[in-house]
Amino acid sequence: MDEREREIWKYIALILALLLATSIIAGALLYIQNSELQKSYIFNRTAQAKVEVKNQTVIVSTGNTTALQARIDELQREIDYLKEQLREKQVSKNVTNATIAIVPLFGPIDEYTALNLIPKLRDIAKNSSIEGVLLWIDSPGGYVGPVRELYREVRKLSYSKPVVAYTGDMMASGAYFIACGADKIIADPLADVGSIGVLYVHYDLEQNYQRNGIKVEVFKTGPYKDMGAEWRGLTEDEKKIISNMIDAYFTDFLNAVSTGRNMTINETKKFATGRTWFALNVTGTLVDETGDLDYSIKVLENMMNVSSAKVIIYQGNTPVNFGVYQSTALYMDPRYVAAYIKG
Repeated sequence: MDEREREIWKYIALILALLLATSIIAGALLYIQNSELQKSYIFNRTAQAKVEVKNQTVIVSTGNTTALQARIDELQREIDYLKEQLREKQVSKNVTNATIAIVPLFGPIDEYTALNLIPKLRDIAKNSSIEGVLLWIDSPGGYVGPVRELYREVRKLSYSKPVVAYTGDMMASGAYFIACGADKIIADPLADVGSIGVLYVHYDLEQNYQRNGIKVEVFKTGPYKDMGAEWRGLTEDEKKIISNMIDAYFTDFLNAVSTGRNMTINETKKFATGRTWFALNVTGTLVDETGDLDYSIKVLENMMNVSSAKVIIYQGNTPVNFGVYQSTALYMDPRYVAAYIKG
């Protein structure tokens, strides 16, 4: 890595710190905007957030939500510019033997999906012979943690190589969350995309236990230690706690879509009803264009400024033991949850 490349990465780190700070503030303001705190919060009050990154302190003035969104947009444009600078440098080294890696992401997403895919994405990032990545998705979503991990990996990969997310069938909920880390989203016209939202599945088998003569005795160190356990229902206080948790996950989802699709939070909310759409009905918003796999490869080649690139497939193992075994939060299309509930 030469001096110019090091300087670019150093600047990207600073820009990302700024983007992180503004995103945190945006999330907080979004939460306030949708809560009872709105009644007492003064939006034109000046506040600041501080983020420290490797001997550098970044101060971001929050101001009002409009100014904050403008600042986020400005930082995003700077990141996009720096990404292009890095990509041009890398493509110039291998323009004669450019390779596209197709990375499949099929089926429900759990920790084994992340364990399988993250090393592959990192290997691709280090492989200078691979100039572009096509993330081929066919998934209804999955667990919150693995989805967020994979989104971050895809987004980091996009800093150095162009990434196109493609689906021929389904890119729903957590799968769509991950796709928002790519530079472009291409989908078959009749593919299901969207399902922006979060759901929490709670098992309440208390009455079932009673009917079968099963008595559960629990020894716990605090009132919430068995919150979500299947042997009892949720208290009103616990329902509020879980509701706040779901709101936090939902805000994170909204921010990812807003950033990846270059939409404001309010624009993003219009699609955050939990439903899916045919891709042809959300072209220009949730997806960039409609087309098949070959068309997606052509789009990626254009982004790479090459033609007839070599295409390889990074084989991945589809998890076969995915199941909802306990109370948990999911970035998953609700139509598919019942099929994975395990007794």
